[in-house]
Amino acid sequence: MSCRKADSQLVPAQPTGEADENQDPRRPRLTIEDFEIGRPLGKGKFGSVYLARLKKNGFIVALKVLFKSQIEKEGLEHQLRREIEIQAHLQHPNILRLYNYFHDARRVYLILEYAPRGELYKELKHRCRFDEQRTATIMEELADALIYCHEKKVIHRDIKPENLLLGLRGEVKIADFGWSVHTPSLRRKTVCGTLDYLPPEMIKGRMYDERVDLWCIGVLCYELLVGSPPFESPTPAETYERILKVDMRFPPCIPAGAQDLISKLLRHNPLERMTPAQILKHPWVQAHSRRVLPPTTHMVS
Repeated sequence: MSCRKADSQLVPAQPTGEADENQDPRRPRLTIEDFEIGRPLGKGKFGSVYLARLKKNGFIVALKVLFKSQIEKEGLEHQLRREIEIQAHLQHPNILRLYNYFHDARRVYLILEYAPRGELYKELKHRCRFDEQRTATIMEELADALIYCHEKKVIHRDIKPENLLLGLRGEVKIADFGWSVHTPSLRRKTVCGTLDYLPPEMIKGRMYDERVDLWCIGVLCYELLVGSPPFESPTPAETYERILKVDMRFPPCIPAGAQDLISKLLRHNPLERMTPAQILKHPWVQAHSRRVLPPTTHMVS
């Protein structure tokens, strides 16, 4: 399969949980028969992701297939519904698009943007660590995406290499909004995410806001440059302790400018963390980022 037809069109997702009831009667409901299924792209606890092509116009997508029985067994129906509602609303070059979804008796199908260069995590493990240019570019892309998310009152809460995909030009795309939340006040208390990326306020069970995402990209910046997260320890208890103390050591491979950025993001007090807008203006990011905006895909309703 080729990467993408430039003039392909796909119907955007219904961004509410009432999509079936509000289905436009003039618009035929999608089924699995509308797609040619290609190679698997990944496998998760609740299903798999496949490369797929819409038969009517050749539009290339990633089709995420989830088993209802597994979702119901884990009690994650509400979380899946929230993930769909949030991601369907987001349109940004560094956020993976959710175009549409449908379901049958056994499965739920999410029609997602295809990111041809795969997971950032796999590339990082292959290369061990990234250079200044690649890391600074990713920081600029993520900062811009977070400005957009936070303006929409969306907190991702689980930014890490495994949840970042790569577009055709290598641009980062935030994916997997399973732990994300839309909250008008931007204040929450639920503990979620990945151990090495948990901020102090979440570990302490305190109320938190969108600044948890800033802690996460500080951890990410460190991991991209070093190859391992800053608070990694032999046991979870030791990791928690180091996070709460912000016990961080900079190896020689982290340049001074990046150290400055990371230290201003990994602040125990969320109010002291650098904002996404400040990240965009940081001298190290401006000096080394080579961000290229991907071409937009024409969408119609």
